[in-house]
Amino acid sequence: MNAKRSDKIATGVLYVLSGIIVAILAFLLIYILAKGIPHISWKFITTASNPLTGGGIAVQLFNSVYLLIVTLIISIPLSLGAGIYLSEYANQKHWLTGVVRSAIEVLSSLPSIVVGLFGMLIFVLQFDLGFSVLSGALALTVFNLPLMTRNVEESLRAIPTSQREGGLALGMSRWETATQVILPAAVPGIITGVILSSGRVFGEAAALIYTAGQTNLPINWANWNPMSLTSPLSLFRPAETLAVHIWALNTEGTIATAQQISAGASAVLIIFVLLFNLGARFLGNRIHKKLTSSN
Repeated sequence: MNAKRSDKIATGVLYVLSGIIVAILAFLLIYILAKGIPHISWKFITTASNPLTGGGIAVQLFNSVYLLIVTLIISIPLSLGAGIYLSEYANQKHWLTGVVRSAIEVLSSLPSIVVGLFGMLIFVLQFDLGFSVLSGALALTVFNLPLMTRNVEESLRAIPTSQREGGLALGMSRWETATQVILPAAVPGIITGVILSSGRVFGEAAALIYTAGQTNLPINWANWNPMSLTSPLSLFRPAETLAVHIWALNTEGTIATAQQISAGASAVLIIFVLLFNLGARFLGNRIHKKLTSSN
């Protein structure tokens, strides 16, 4: 068998494997959307859930978005700082750097249920935050931080060394080179990492069952005082998210319309994840063009 024929066979196998993966993904998306979209309506999205009649998913959808925003506010600065340090400052041959990387790998492989139990023991009980948005966001930060840190580090290290040398040759400090030269060039890769981790956060359920809770307090949408437990902006109120609501409907739901509500909520979850991914990619490209002054 000559080299050209071997190359064609290998390429064909890769195309087949890629097609299988795409087909599986397409089947899952089409199946979930086909079952759920008929149950979606404006009333379904904008009304609160009802333990007797089922109701809608307005509060759960808001909680999911709000928890995602709070988690990203906490985790993005931490992951950027850690990634910049590991990429630009850490001695790659030092034993401490190896320990840090090993710790990141171990944390990234932890099951979300373990992170949830850790969050319950530390944030809910030890820090006395109770089942709340803040407890859930902190647990999701522990769950999310290793992946984001590793992505930031790899995105920064992928930038050619010549750009670092050019910045230093112009008299810039290492910090100025990292933040004004390397970081803008790495924005697309970092945005991709944020997208991937945000999808995990938005659809996470296990870690939030033990931290954010499975219930919702009545919310006064006119009350924007974040210190009030009835405010949608409160960090200290319990917050059942959309993913937790879907889990509860399928495991503990006793109402007749539980399956229909679950199907509709699942479709909404998928749609929001897709919209978030597409929007984030567009925003990442715009930010990259602006920071690098490219046309």
